Amino acid sequence: MTQPAQAAARPGVRVVLFGLMIAMMLAMLDNMIVSTALPRIVFEFGGAGHFTWVVTAYVLGTTVSTPIWGKLGDLYGRKTVFLTSVVIFLIGSALCGMSGSSLLGGVNDGMIELIAFRAVQGLGAGGLMVGVMAIIGDLVPPRERGRYQGMIAGIMAIAMVAGPLVGGFITDHLSWRWAFYVNLPLGGLALLVLATTMHLPKYRTEHKIDWLGAALLSVGITAIVLVTTWGGNEYDWISPQILGLAALAAVTLVAFGFVERRAPEPILPLGLFANRNFALISVIGFLLGFAMFGSMSFLPLFQQTVQGASATNSGLLLLPLMFGMLVVSLVVGRTITKTGRYRAFPIIGGVAMVAGMGLLTLLDLDTSKTESSLYMIVLGVGMGFLMQTSMLIAQNSVAQKDLGAASGAATFFRSIGGSFGVSLFGAIFANRLASSPAGAAFGGGGGGGQPDLEKLKQLTGPMRQIVLGGLSDAISNVFVWAVFFTVAVPVLAWFIKEVPLRSVNEAPAAAATEEQAEVALGSAPTV
Repeated sequence: MTQPAQAAARPGVRVVLFGLMIAMMLAMLDNMIVSTALPRIVFEFGGAGHFTWVVTAYVLGTTVSTPIWGKLGDLYGRKTVFLTSVVIFLIGSALCGMSGSSLLGGVNDGMIELIAFRAVQGLGAGGLMVGVMAIIGDLVPPRERGRYQGMIAGIMAIAMVAGPLVGGFITDHLSWRWAFYVNLPLGGLALLVLATTMHLPKYRTEHKIDWLGAALLSVGITAIVLVTTWGGNEYDWISPQILGLAALAAVTLVAFGFVERRAPEPILPLGLFANRNFALISVIGFLLGFAMFGSMSFLPLFQQTVQGASATNSGLLLLPLMFGMLVVSLVVGRTITKTGRYRAFPIIGGVAMVAGMGLLTLLDLDTSKTESSLYMIVLGVGMGFLMQTSMLIAQNSVAQKDLGAASGAATFFRSIGGSFGVSLFGAIFANRLASSPAGAAFGGGGGGGQPDLEKLKQLTGPMRQIVLGGLSDAISNVFVWAVFFTVAVPVLAWFIKEVPLRSVNEAPAAAATEEQAEVALGSAPTV
């Protein structure tokens, strides 16, 4: 066994990974817990017309900041930057919990305060997600990363199920403010563990921040997120607002490309995309987020309407999908560590995702919970092959000094793909629903295409069956479209080149001391 492999298994590294997993859990859990608590928040504050901004502000802060956090880690050292993002996330959480209280000026401004503080929280969360992946890349050589990134994928799967359950418990038994306060003890523990045990290599890079590039990227991403959030919901797709935002996004991102070509230290080095593997895996990440997040949001809707599950039980009914993802992620991670080979996994994962989406097109009134669970297992298996393998390929395609930028880009493309997917599939669902008997029963599928469950409960007899049939048809139609996008994943993955995974990380710099080199390999003593 090589020295790095031994180092990767040391207890000190495992303690750091424990802290990183807590941080990732915080970032993944938060949005799901808060979504469950939103109705209670709206009841207390009012402002129902703005409640979607509680989610949008967080998503916007996260998406805009992700590539910037990654580059800052490359420039100033990942430990300092990551701990800063944790502190910002915790400050945002505390402020969110105090929104509308006497401490911050009273209940009248509660909703506006909450939206603003959610944006702060989102800025911190962007650093959490990209920081975890980049730090694992610093601590563990590429050959050893699979097993640990498989664990992170498992944490993500657990969070997707636990979020609604924890949110439901907090909403029913505690104040909604604890949906935010719950982050403080967990985040404090992660901060303490990481501050005292994490030792990372230092890379000698010119500290010159590309402020203009960061500003242009932020404006462009903000415009894209608003287009995907508002399009078809707040405004028509061809409205002046949406067309104006689309034009702003196009102009700023083109300008961003020109600026990045000339910047000494670009926020997103465009040269990374000259690497075939990195370019391919970025597109795959976008399609993965597009199909996965876009279509998965309709599984709970099918379970709650057609299958009659409660909101809590619909979260539990997603367990088969998460189980498939968790088991396969762990197995694939260990297999990559053992063999050093990975090219086959995104191909297999893409095929399994196509199969899973194809099976979900069969959802109808007669689909039992057992059948839908089997369909979800297949989809989860595909996700398990792809989720962390895509990050591993992205990181293995770049030099160690660009690890943060690569991790940020990979996370960003998956996130922005999910934003597009939720928006597009929501429009597809709403249009199909509006043309069915269910559309008439639910006001033409307005409100983003979300059915009124109270109206559904009032329906009986043949009309109820007709409406449920229209709902199941609209939901299965979403998965038909998802297949068209997902089928490109295995095709693109076929062209990925198998680049041997390094058994050691690069030295921090040519003049690095022997002690620094040992830290880079994870073998220096911890305190």
